[in-house]
Amino acid sequence: MTWDWDYAFGIMPALWQGFQLTLLITFSAFAVSLVLGLVVAVFRFLKIPGLLQLLNFYVSFIRGTPLLVQAYFVFFVLPYYGIVIDAVPTAILVLGINYSAYMAEVFRSGIEQLPKGQWEAARALSIGTRRTWVRIVIPQAVFPIIPVIGNYLIQMFKDSAILSAITVLELLGTSLQLGSRTFRYLEPITLTGLLFLSISFPSSLLVRRLEKRYGSTH
Repeated sequence: MTWDWDYAFGIMPALWQGFQLTLLITFSAFAVSLVLGLVVAVFRFLKIPGLLQLLNFYVSFIRGTPLLVQAYFVFFVLPYYGIVIDAVPTAILVLGINYSAYMAEVFRSGIEQLPKGQWEAARALSIGTRRTWVRIVIPQAVFPIIPVIGNYLIQMFKDSAILSAITVLELLGTSLQLGSRTFRYLEPITLTGLLFLSISFPSSLLVRRLEKRYGSTH
């Protein structure tokens, strides 16, 4: 099979739409993972009996099961129990929850690196628990882990391709659909790889610069 430039240019609009959906899913899931991961990390740090064990199980379970299995369960199994979620919201939810377990560990490492003197100073100044976390702990914990968060964002972007398995027409899903119509996979798969590379490679270079500036903690 030889490369067909006319076919390649002809499918670019469809691939571009899939690419935009990939970015939407990635950044939406990234927001979910950040918020949920931070909440999990904070409550694990507080070590509330019962809740701590539950959150530890949550992190271990999510990290110990494949993303694809989780996606299949939510999209294909939950409907048997009356819980039906459309493909794109499922993709965002599953990807976000999956990475929240990893983000929780990243936030935990950042929080644990905070000097004990910061906590003692906050108590000495009678600063409330909420203000201590919002004004002192979280801002200082985030900066050292920025490179790690950046790496996970890139990984989320690439892992979004897995979600084509639950009928999400993101970039890879669109590519496979185009290939099945014409039985030509060379152009759509190649272009899909190049589009992924166009984001992941420069992003990786940016993360490397951030690692040199802030250092890595994970």
